[in-house]
This record gives sequence, C-alpha cells and structure tokens, in this order.
Amino acid sequence: MEVTSDSRDFLDSPPAKTVRFGGTVAETLAKRERGDCCDYELLKRQLSDPEIKDGQLISWLQEFRGCVTHLTKDHEQLIYTILRLPWVGRSQAVVEEYMAFISSLVSAQTVYLCACIKMVVSHFTPKRVIICEGGVDISDSDDEDENLPRNFNLCHEALQLIIRYVPSTSRFLMPILTEKFPFLQKSSTTLECYVHNLLRVTIYIPSIRRDVLELIVGKMLKLDVGAPKSDIEEAEEVLNQRAEEGLFDMDEDISAAPPSLGTGMAHPVADRLDTLMVVLMAYIKDVCHVDGFLQVEKTKDLYRDLLSVFDKLILPTHASYHVQYTLFYLCSFRMGFAEAFLDHLWKILQSPSQPAVLRQAAAGYLGSFLARAKFVPVLTVRSSLNLLIAWIHRYIDTQDGSDRPACCDVSLHGPFYTACQAVFYTLIFRHRAMLEGDMKKGLEYLQSLNLERVVTCQLNPLKVCLPAVTSMFAAISRVYQVVFCYNIIERNNRHMLPVVRNSAGGDSVTTNTNPLDSFFPFDPYLLKRSLKLIEPLYQVWEEEADTEQLAIKTGQQPSDAPRGAMGSTPGDGLPH
Repeated sequence: MEVTSDSRDFLDSPPAKTVRFGGTVAETLAKRERGDCCDYELLKRQLSDPEIKDGQLISWLQEFRGCVTHLTKDHEQLIYTILRLPWVGRSQAVVEEYMAFISSLVSAQTVYLCACIKMVVSHFTPKRVIICEGGVDISDSDDEDENLPRNFNLCHEALQLIIRYVPSTSRFLMPILTEKFPFLQKSSTTLECYVHNLLRVTIYIPSIRRDVLELIVGKMLKLDVGAPKSDIEEAEEVLNQRAEEGLFDMDEDISAAPPSLGTGMAHPVADRLDTLMVVLMAYIKDVCHVDGFLQVEKTKDLYRDLLSVFDKLILPTHASYHVQYTLFYLCSFRMGFAEAFLDHLWKILQSPSQPAVLRQAAAGYLGSFLARAKFVPVLTVRSSLNLLIAWIHRYIDTQDGSDRPACCDVSLHGPFYTACQAVFYTLIFRHRAMLEGDMKKGLEYLQSLNLERVVTCQLNPLKVCLPAVTSMFAAISRVYQVVFCYNIIERNNRHMLPVVRNSAGGDSVTTNTNPLDSFFPFDPYLLKRSLKLIEPLYQVWEEEADTEQLAIKTGQQPSDAPRGAMGSTPGDGLPH
C-alpha cells in the first residue's frame, strides 16, 4: 500500500499528550484511601511527563483545586510533583490556573506554605540546562533565556499571591532565601538574577529589607575578600600583556574573547563582584529617587538599614576593598547623609566601650572617607579634623598626667595611633583645598591644629603610622612649614628593630612596616562596570609637586613606599 504524505506526517509525529489514563483526581484520591494506589502512581508519572500538554495540565490543576481540602500531608509526594512542574514557561492560561491552585493550596493546607515558597524562589535564577563539552555532560544555567524577565515577573506575582492569602509568609521567607542563595562559584548572570530578585522582594515586603541586605552584603564580602587588589591588578596586567602580544586572535568569534577586553574583569571573582555591585547600587539609586528627585525619607530608611549592615558585617571585615562603596555612594546623594556617616564613625572611634579593633577600623574609615569623598566640602573636613585633633590632644594630656611614663605601644594605644594616621592622611589629600582662596587663613588653621605637639609627644605616632603616610605628611607639612618631622623620622628609623622570623627557608630578618595592620577602605576602586558610578565622586591624588619634595627630602624613591599603602599601583608607590 502506498503511503500518502498525510499518513507519513501522522507516522512521523508523536501522539498528542491530551490523552489521560485513570479516573478523575477525586476518584484517584478515593481509591488510594481504600488501598488501591495504581491510578495514584499513574497520575504522578503523567504529571512528571515533560511533554504534557497545556490543555491536560489545566484540566488537572482545576481538578486538584476542586479537592484541595483532601490534599493533606499524606499526599506530600503528589504535591511535590505538582510543585516541580515547569509552569513559568507555559502559556498564560496555564500560569493563571497554576497560580489559582497555589493560592488555594496555601489557604487550605498551610503545611505546604514553605514548599510553595521554595518552589517560587527556585525560579529566581535561570533554569538548569545540560551542556555537552568534550563528550561530558555539564550542568549549567541557561543565561541566554529570552523569557527570563517574564519568568521573574510571574515568580513575584506568585509570591505576592501567597502573601495575600497567608500574611505571615514573611516570617518563613528569610531562611528560604538564605538556603536558596546560589554558590558563589556560579556564573555572574546566575548571581545577578538571584540578587536582583531578592532586592525586588524587598519592594513589596519591606519588613525583610535589612535582613536581605545583610544576606547579600555578607555574600559580596566573601567575594571581595577573595579577590585581593593585588590579584585583580595582576590578572588585568597579564591579560593586557597577552592582548598586546597578539595571543588572542581577534578574527575569531568576539564572544570567545576574555571579558576584560571589554567591560568585564579578568579576575573571575572580581567579575562576579562587579556585577553584584552594579545591581546593588542601581537598587540604592532607584529606592532613593523618583523621577530623578531624591526622596529624603526613603533614603533615610535605606541609610539606616545599610548602616546597620555596615556595623555588623563591613566594619569588622578587614581588607574589604569594594563593598563599602555602597554606603559611600548613598552618602553622595545629600550632604546630611555624609555628615551622619562621619558622626557615626566618630562616635565609634571615641567610645571606650567599643572593642579596640572596631575603633581602629572606624578611624580608618573616617580618614579615608574625608580624604576620598569629593562631595564632602572643606568646611565638613575641618569640622571633622577639629573633633579628631581635640580628642588626640586630650589623649596626650591624659598620658602626660599619668604616673606611668608613656611609651610607643600599639596594643595599648591603637585607637590613638589610627586617629593620628586619619588626621595625617586627610591632610595629605585635602590640604590644598584648605589653602585655596585664602592661603593666610588656611595656614593659620593648620597651625592651630598644633600638629607639632602630636608628632613630638612620647607616644611617637610617626613611628607607628604607615611609612608612606608618614613620609608624605612630612613632605607636605615641611613645604608649608606647619611641622618638621624629618628629625623624628630619622631617629625612628635608627631605633627600628628588625623582627627575626623563622620559615621553611630558614631565618629571615624583616621590619614590620604596618604595626597597626591598617588599610584604607576607600582606596582606588578597581571594578570596571560599577566604577562609572564611583568615579565622579572620587578624589584622586593630584599633588605632584609634593611628591617631588618627598623624594628630595627623604631620599626615598617612589617605588620604596609600601604597595597599596595609599591607593598605589605597582611600581609608583604614590597615591592615586
């Protein structure tokens, strides 16, 4: 018999999945109650069929909704099968029916509330796909899915429906959001999608915003600490050298080129962090502005939440280089927030009840913020310096009046030394602005700080501060004849005792040039994409004349300064 084209089409095409076996859902549940599980197991298998048609799925969901009061904890596996259905990629009719079912389920059977929340949150990242590379199946996220925006919209619509029917949902949400956070080794797109969706949740559940920010910042800090500046700079340098040497064939598909040849980062961890910084700062901007106008009350609320996260996570984290710029960015919106941040840091620094390590960290943030935040006016810088220098002089008074002789001891006087370093560092960056307009008044102000008493006191702060800071401050203060530091520096250098350390290679003699273990949290920002928001707000180093003076007076070559001590890059040893 000759096979016609119509019959060939029928033979080649798969059968439609609109045929169902077994009875209705209500009948199937009733049979299971009587001990007959055949139709029940068949129903679960049919629901798990990846090729199930929309019409059949809608029919089942309607039946499930009709007998939702019978779907108790005994039917847990059946419910989990339904919750695994890929509903977000289906037609609008399926989506609407699925949401109606979820609403009915959480209303009638709150035992499934957490399972429903987990199902929705699981769609906050691109779905998993299997990619074959070299004959090996590798699971990865489908970052190119064009339907992601629609899928995410549906997820938030579903979560808001659940909240409408179960108002206590927010109490159960944070543990699930924490549990479902992707591993930090996942792709930038996966992390970006999840963080974006977490922040979007805070728009309609504002009560969990602080917890969400704490979760996100905690993850970002792990990325930040895991990508030291030296490693980022080295990765960029290596990639640029390879590009210059022509090791990358630009005739090949441009998508195969490394990200840093475009806007991305060569260092993979830094690239993921950069992506999340863009997302978080975009959120900060959108929350604080409506139609381009600052919403002061909303900004105050967000500032309080970010400050709480700063105190709990960022301030105690040593050597985080980028995450703290989220607060730096928000403070640029209005001077009142910058002043509030400075006041907050000042209170921590001068509070004896705070741990010394946090007081020292606060001093580092205070000096770095005053030095680097271009939006902080000279008047505010002077007010902050007045507070710092008055506290320093009172501290010296206390030591001078003590029965015990004062000595240079970091473990006893750490907050004092970091406060002195904050003053020196601020003056290095902002002295020119202070002297502009009226040189005479500016010099009078610098003289009024009585810096000579500070540098000549028995506590000897020049011996403890970073050499790069000490040398630059000495050069600048000499130019303007504010205080002469070189005799003290030379004496300190003569008395500097080397530290003998034993290692696998034998004894080595070294000198501890950073006894305060200090760093400057607002040193130059290296992440390329998010840098666009920071760059206009950032005070860079511009004092070439003072740098030359430093080299002449100290005999120190620029490359001798400690790497990164003042925001330097390899080879120059000078602030940027």
